[in-house]
Order: sequence, then structure tokens, then C-alpha cells
Amino acid sequence: MLFPIFAAYCFKMDKKRPQILITNDDGYAAKGLRKLVTLMRTLGDVVLVSTDEVMSAKSHSCSIRERIYVRLLHEEEGFKEYRCNGTPVDCVKLGYQKLMTQYPDLVVSGINHGMNAATTVVYSGTIGAVIEACMNGLNAIGYSLFSLDPDADFDHLDTAILEIAKKVLIEGLPKGICLNVNFPKRCEEPMKGIKVCRQAACRWVEYFKEQYDEKGERYYNLDGTFESDDIVPDTDLWALQNNYASLVPTCFDWTAHSQIELMKEFENITIDARLRDTRREIMDSPVSRSPVSHVK
Repeated sequence: MLFPIFAAYCFKMDKKRPQILITNDDGYAAKGLRKLVTLMRTLGDVVLVSTDEVMSAKSHSCSIRERIYVRLLHEEEGFKEYRCNGTPVDCVKLGYQKLMTQYPDLVVSGINHGMNAATTVVYSGTIGAVIEACMNGLNAIGYSLFSLDPDADFDHLDTAILEIAKKVLIEGLPKGICLNVNFPKRCEEPMKGIKVCRQAACRWVEYFKEQYDEKGERYYNLDGTFESDDIVPDTDLWALQNNYASLVPTCFDWTAHSQIELMKEFENITIDARLRDTRREIMDSPVSRSPVSHVK
């Protein structure tokens, strides 16, 4: 892998400062973003491409039909700051394809206000940006804090964030792998350390608030509560609840590899409509006659 070797050479020998691309999904003014910029500037030259506004729960969305505008807000030696009206994924795409003179040695996203642990990561704009970088062969890390407070304290994260980033700059990451790192909010006791763990299972129990605007038109706001019965020692949720940082190796391959051989029987399905009355078979099946609803 040439990329990790090149990154290690630049970082160790200091012949050339590493090139670091930063984005987030909390908007350009977020305190967590500003902390991340300050930290990354101690490691290399930084290009920041942030979103105009909060893009939480945008996941991996990108702009296809909309116009994307980018403005250069500030430039000095070793640092450029841009604002973009697109999504976090747009910021990554534009950052390394149009706004940087070379591919970044590292892409970092965050520090998100709010955890991106367990299966909530599926919704995350912060991690969407990280996955986008990873899909294009770039080393990438997402950082999040387990606190929604816009004025949250991030100072206890400095060492962990820097040491994780340094390790990735020097050693690189395996192909197709990125890092999802979550931190507990600051408490009286110092953070205990870092746990490399798996993503816990969880679900949102959702409900819609029905409301009416000033014109009398009905609209809905989504709300809900977070639930998990998978808070066990090898999970990110357990780590956070026990004052550890969680580090989950993450990939964009959503294939359930363990099920491929088990589901080979699907290959025996006859797809010639002339040979099978599929509708009649479904109507006669025990599942179709079951009174249990499919809605869970």
C-alpha cells in the first residue's frame, strides 16, 4: 500500500507536512469543529470544508440536482477554510477533488455534538463523510462526543484525538476500513482509556408530532427515544457508559458474508413466469394466512 508508506514518510521525516481534510455535519460555527481544527493544525496542513448549516441525520446523501456553492472564507499558511451549501459528503468530494492540490493523507469529521454509536451510525452525516472518504481509498476518522450541548467541553479529548490521528497518519488503515470514535462527556473522573469494540444493536422508538403552521396546514415533526438491550462489554455503548472512548473499525461493505452460503437456496428459484403460478403459491403459504402484522 503506497499511501500509508507515503503518509508515514511525510509524518516521521517532516519533509512535508501531512495534508488533512476536515468536515462535519454540525455547521461551520460548531464548537466541536473548531476544536478539531485546532488539534489537526498541530499535525499538518489543514483544508476545512464545512457545511453552511446543521446537516445531522443526512447520512450519505449528496447533491445531484442542486447547485453546490463553495466560498473561501480564510487562508493563511497551512490552513484554508471553505463553507459549502451542500452535505458533509459533498464537502469531502469537493475537498479532495477540487479544493486540494493533492489527495489528503487523512480525512477527519467532527467533533460531532452527540454520539454516533450503535446503529445510529446509519443516520450520521458525520460518519457519512468518513465512509465517503474511505470508499475513495482515503484514511478517515469520525470523532463524536456523547453530549448534545452546543457549549460542551471538549478539552479532555485532546490527547486521544491526536494520538489516534498520529497512529493513522504513520501506519495507515487497512483497505476499506475507517474509524468511528466516540467519547464520553467530561465527568469528575478522567477518561479510562480506549476500547476497540463492535457497534451495539439499538433502535429508535419513534413517533410523529402532528402540528399546524400559521396557514393552518398540517405538518409533522419526528421524535423518539433510544433503546438498546445490547449494552455488553464488547460494545461501544458499554464503553461510553463506563467512561471509555469507543473505537469501532467500520466499513462500507454491507454484505452479510455469513449468510451467503446459507442463502444459496435462493438460486434454485424458478424465474420463468410460465412455469410457476407465484401468486397462487404465496396466497396458499402459511405466512400469508398468518394474522400477525408485518409492522413492528
